[in-house]
Amino acid sequence: MGRINMARMILGGIVAGIVANILGYLVDGLLLANQWNAGMRALGKGELSVSQIVGLNIVGLAYGIFLVWLYAAIRPRYGPGPKTAVFAGLMAWAIGTLLPNVALMGLQGLFPQSLTIATTAGAIVESLAGALAGAALYKEEGGDTTQSIAARA
Repeated sequence: MGRINMARMILGGIVAGIVANILGYLVDGLLLANQWNAGMRALGKGELSVSQIVGLNIVGLAYGIFLVWLYAAIRPRYGPGPKTAVFAGLMAWAIGTLLPNVALMGLQGLFPQSLTIATTAGAIVESLAGALAGAALYKEEGGDTTQSIAARA
């Protein structure tokens, strides 16, 4: 097992984060904007400020880097390619979106159930697309010779 190619991980992670941020804007910033604004007003909050939007995009880039790190970490066991990228995207989505949304938005009732379901469903698309885009750029150091354990057996 080789070391993670940090330069490729960061490059792929930035691309993954950009893809996820763009899709997140389409889902939450356009399609669900009215529901988010109504939900925030119900909590006594205003619409997002520019600095908050910038902060969310920075978090999105960090999420992308995490996605590609996770892909790189599991690829020696599962093999390189889109199947492993999808698996990494699903794991990241479950930990980073599904569980927090169920716990904070769903069980605590902070936002309407329809918004919770819609934003959680949108996030799975963001996570999978980001993981696939970032993983496409990731290569191991010294060539891309990683094989799955099953292929080596």
